[in-house]
Amino acid sequence: MLRIAISGHRGLPRPTADLVDEAIRTALAEHAPDVTGLSCLADGADQIFARAVTGLGGKLEAIIPAAEYRAGLPAEAHPEYDRLLAQATAVRRLPFTESTPESHMAASQLMIDGADELYAVWDGQPARAYGGTADVVTYAREHGTPVHVIWPDGAQRD
Repeated sequence: MLRIAISGHRGLPRPTADLVDEAIRTALAEHAPDVTGLSCLADGADQIFARAVTGLGGKLEAIIPAAEYRAGLPAEAHPEYDRLLAQATAVRRLPFTESTPESHMAASQLMIDGADELYAVWDGQPARAYGGTADVVTYAREHGTPVHVIWPDGAQRD
């Protein structure tokens, strides 16, 4: 079973989220249902990917960066986070308390270390903070994990 990790931008505008959802589903379709998605379940790309994986019959593994991770997500993302977490076939919780860039990067590294491929919902720009998508892509490439960049025509960030 193919194991795919996700990293990507948060807070995507609705039109971009729709484009990204379509692109992820198209990319996953050739593997589904024999795919396991690894996700931290953050708002944006992580939740879009997790919904696509489960919607196509794949398995979902959640990697939770810190005990206070959920509290650091936007309140409007909590219901979907909870729903997806309940659907996960496995949950790995890192030993961090605070949700920090370091705990997020550690979770991303753990995902990549256990993945066959990384889907990166990425505009190609440098990370805005440590542990951002660009840093995760760099880590994956340095460790020989293939990276599939997903940034459809017309996609935009704030």
